[in-house]
Amino acid sequence: MSEQFDAIIIGAGQSGPFLAARLAGAKKKVALIEREHLGGTCVNDGCTPTKTLVASARAAWSARHAAEFGVSVKGPVTVDMKAVKARKDKVVGASVTSLTDWLGSLKTLEYIKGEGSFVSPTEVKVGRRVLTAPQIFINTGATASVPDWPGLTSVPYLTNTSMMNLDTLPGHLIIAGASYIGLEFAQMYARFGAKVTVIERGPRPASREDEDISASIRAILEADGVSFLFNTTVEAVARAGHGVLMSLKSGDRRASMEGTHLLIALGRTPNTAELNLAAAGLETNARGFVETDDHLRTKVKGIWAMGDVNGRGAFTHTSYNDFEIVADNVVDGGKRSVAGRIPVYGLFIDPPLGRIGMSEAEVRKSGRKALMGVMPMAKVSRAKERGETQGLMKVLVDAETKRVLGAAILGIGGDEIVHSLLQLMVAGTPYTTMMQTVHIHPTVTELIPTLLADLKQLA
Repeated sequence: MSEQFDAIIIGAGQSGPFLAARLAGAKKKVALIEREHLGGTCVNDGCTPTKTLVASARAAWSARHAAEFGVSVKGPVTVDMKAVKARKDKVVGASVTSLTDWLGSLKTLEYIKGEGSFVSPTEVKVGRRVLTAPQIFINTGATASVPDWPGLTSVPYLTNTSMMNLDTLPGHLIIAGASYIGLEFAQMYARFGAKVTVIERGPRPASREDEDISASIRAILEADGVSFLFNTTVEAVARAGHGVLMSLKSGDRRASMEGTHLLIALGRTPNTAELNLAAAGLETNARGFVETDDHLRTKVKGIWAMGDVNGRGAFTHTSYNDFEIVADNVVDGGKRSVAGRIPVYGLFIDPPLGRIGMSEAEVRKSGRKALMGVMPMAKVSRAKERGETQGLMKVLVDAETKRVLGAAILGIGGDEIVHSLLQLMVAGTPYTTMMQTVHIHPTVTELIPTLLADLKQLA
């Protein structure tokens, strides 16, 4: 016999717990199902732990470069990886405990540990229990994609999840994939003191970025000792002692490389395989995502999909925004939607990249008349004072409406500074407003008006 709830949420990532709390606050009887961790990827093996590790790597970098600032650090700088991991675990643990205590305080919310799968469009099975509700929300997230390379199953490889358990310094860390996850791990482990090689089948890192941004990212990581192999594919993997042997191909050339550790960072796969979507009358699209409309409703009445699983964003902030949209629609009777949501994300290498809206390549492809400004961070006083002049700022605007189309800020505080331009985009404010506004000196943001005053026609 099935147990009756007002709402069932499958998955406790960034959308699920917050929606569960809103529904519970509205006096709804809610079941929140999670097979692994409260908080999902972000809290357990994504944003929170990796940025904690980035901070430790930054501390090691600062200590090694202290003499450049007139500060003496006696003896060689060493990194205690067990202590680094312990600090990371403490930060993650505090976040999970806080989330657990908060959800546990909600009287009409039941947290159920287990694998949820559909029995029908209104029923979900968890272990021996069958739950039923008129509203069901899917928030199962995504996991690291694993290739079918010959020999991989016999090799002890790592993903972003298993990297969180590493408490030793790799002798030679090989990273397959030069996108955002791979690049962040590459820099942090190079700063910890490991030899790091990144293998990428394309011609440059962070391939969705413009070529000048990619080139600057490459220069930043190479300055920290990261080596890259571009236009290179993996043909096979084998054990080599306690490590791995990579068989590689680049054009007509074949080579091999040995490493102590292998990290696979080749994208993410939606967690839909165990949901038994067919029982609910749902299926995934060609990329494996559960499709929704702009209000995040699936084609089956009473079922929504939020977060990474719907393919409308692969970030914590987009997942949380999904919760806000669904809560507005379901709880508040509003009409919020993802229509018009501006793409915004960061790459958290050091210095970081903040990206909003359209890239230069996308603007050119659109065929619209546009203006663009580019400024190297070497011209920014704050960057020179900090001794960190790597990176650049780029802004694109519509030549006719004077509205900001997109921006990329790769440099000190780039992930924070870019939000000032984001607000212009959301408000539909012409760039001239910011250009004519006085900013504080010496900051990085103060140079954006200077950049905007020197826009050039996009050729």
